[in-house]
Amino acid sequence: MSDVTSLGGSELSDAIHGKRLSCEAVMETVLERIAAVNPWINAIVSLRPAEDLLAEARTCDRELRDGHSRGWMHGMPIAIKDLSEAEGIRCTYGSPLFADFVPDFDDIQVERIKKAGAIVIGKTNTPEWGFGSHSYNPVFGVTRNPYDLSCSAGGSSGGAAAALSARLLPVADGSDMMGSLRNPAGFNNVVGFRPSFGRIPSLPGRDAYLNQLATLGPMGRSVRDVARLFETQAGFDPRDPASLSSAAVTLTDPDPKGKRIAWFGDFGGYLPFERGVLDVCGSALPVFEALGYHVDAVVPEFDMGKVWWAWTTLRSWLTAGSMKALYEDPAKRSLLKPEVLWEIESGLSVPAGDVYEASAIRTAWYQYLLTVFERYEALVMPSAQVFPFDAELTWPREVGGRSMDTYHRWMEVVIGPSMAGLPVVAMPAGFGGPGSSLPAGIQIVGRPRGDNEVLSLGLLYERNTDWLSRVPAL
Repeated sequence: MSDVTSLGGSELSDAIHGKRLSCEAVMETVLERIAAVNPWINAIVSLRPAEDLLAEARTCDRELRDGHSRGWMHGMPIAIKDLSEAEGIRCTYGSPLFADFVPDFDDIQVERIKKAGAIVIGKTNTPEWGFGSHSYNPVFGVTRNPYDLSCSAGGSSGGAAAALSARLLPVADGSDMMGSLRNPAGFNNVVGFRPSFGRIPSLPGRDAYLNQLATLGPMGRSVRDVARLFETQAGFDPRDPASLSSAAVTLTDPDPKGKRIAWFGDFGGYLPFERGVLDVCGSALPVFEALGYHVDAVVPEFDMGKVWWAWTTLRSWLTAGSMKALYEDPAKRSLLKPEVLWEIESGLSVPAGDVYEASAIRTAWYQYLLTVFERYEALVMPSAQVFPFDAELTWPREVGGRSMDTYHRWMEVVIGPSMAGLPVVAMPAGFGGPGSSLPAGIQIVGRPRGDNEVLSLGLLYERNTDWLSRVPAL
């Protein structure tokens, strides 16, 4: 593996601005690695022509020679998740309905990433419309896990995570409604960050107010890189009325003295886990204890079944609203995958009273978590209930001897932070499963709006583990 492709975003930025690497050489090396590795994992899609990308890189080199830098990402190759629009590059949303759609505009985060100097080389693969935590679709096929090509890379940011893990990109963007940053981060031994809701704006489409479950977020191979990309993505934009102003991201050294961390684990037996996952994730706890934190096993004093009901009610109702026009056209409906159809049909039958009750449960869950944070600095829990599974499956039908009644029940562990809109950094926890070679990860959940604090805790954890140095043997 080239030393160039092993560099993270911050290291690559330093090398480019220090004139130790030219933008053209970086682009040429990255494209060579994509040509060699991507056919095996299928993480990068809609790759732009090499001659165009190299010409852009040469322009970046000329600008640097003239003393001008566009920003910290000057000349850096990046691919955008195929759920965000990038002008002039095909954006399929993983759907055959949009297989030929080429937008003439950028999503807000793409504007900001370009303004910071990055060169968008293509897109990263995602499940159809981002539904399900397994990145396959009828347009581009399956994204495979760099640590085991027979396994899933997760999703919906599976292409981004696999590309990072395989050293095809220095940093990547993702998004997260139901673990779409956190599952693939754990599956691919990288870092993902679901920020507080509102931190990163996006073009809202038809609804700018009701859909407050999903958020964009950064991914990388270090917390430092993730924090730096987050700072680029974040901040108020008037086109997104839910967006928040953001100050500079400051990573500090937390003082563990007298501080406590809550381990939610399997939520007191409520959640089933594949054998070995809890052992691997639980092995992260001594790291926090060695740092000086007191770790308690905590069983939430809340009816988690109600949280699940509220989640599925709101998710399906929002899906039905946003995709109703496609569903009502028989020709288009026939091209939607079964899980999307199930979400829409479930949502179309949700009464208004259930929407209100689901929001009330969500409110009560948030209020309960506030009482937990009175005692605990952070919450820790696994980022998925299974190890990376067979890439030929659509989703795990059984976990820990329990049948999964929906396509996303196996990832229920991620919905608590999503429902509360809390910041979560997903960190590697180790390896297990068949052959002890499959990655697993943890979620470190911070207080409301505690983005800087939880990133700082993630950085402290990173400095005291070495999982991120373990590279897949492609």
